[in-house]
Amino acid sequence: MGLDLTLCMADWKHLGGVPVEQRIQALGDATLWAADDEGYQSGRTAGSWLWPPDREAAWCAEYDFRSTSGSFAPHARAGDAWDDMRPLADASLRAAVDAFLAGLIWDEDPADDPAPSGGGGFFPPAADRWRSSVLLVCPPEALPGKVRAWARAECRLEELREAFAAECEGWAGRPASFEHFIALLREWGDITTEAARRGWGLVGLP
Repeated sequence: MGLDLTLCMADWKHLGGVPVEQRIQALGDATLWAADDEGYQSGRTAGSWLWPPDREAAWCAEYDFRSTSGSFAPHARAGDAWDDMRPLADASLRAAVDAFLAGLIWDEDPADDPAPSGGGGFFPPAADRWRSSVLLVCPPEALPGKVRAWARAECRLEELREAFAAECEGWAGRPASFEHFIALLREWGDITTEAARRGWGLVGLP
């Protein structure tokens, strides 16, 4: 999968004031500075939010993943791994991880993925199935539930080790190891927790 992922945390109220057809461009413009700021690039650290220089006025931040290189592929592989593992997981743990990952990097029924429809119309819908306008959309109202699901799942992640070994270990198109899989989930836990704390939403741009 040759897509990159630019993950943004955004103030939905501010973004809602932008015409629908201009919202993706507005997010791109709000995060473009980080790629061009040489001083910032030299001091950036992975696993953190990238804020524009005038942070007080900022309505959007980009997350710099520490466990991936910016490609969407590791997230897609993690979602596929969960799809493989979930039948072997305890029912209560499966329900928690399902609730946490749904709409982020996994959907039980791909037809329910909010991204192709532009998050229920908040963004322009995909022009076709091969060219998504957004890779994921998680509105503010969905995030408290994800934080609660993550709290239930995080302390039990080790229970998934055997399921990962049985269904994913050594397979192409899956995370390189159980540790890589868990590291990425923990980053998503941090991401959703911070977005929920602010009352903002998440959107992934290709």
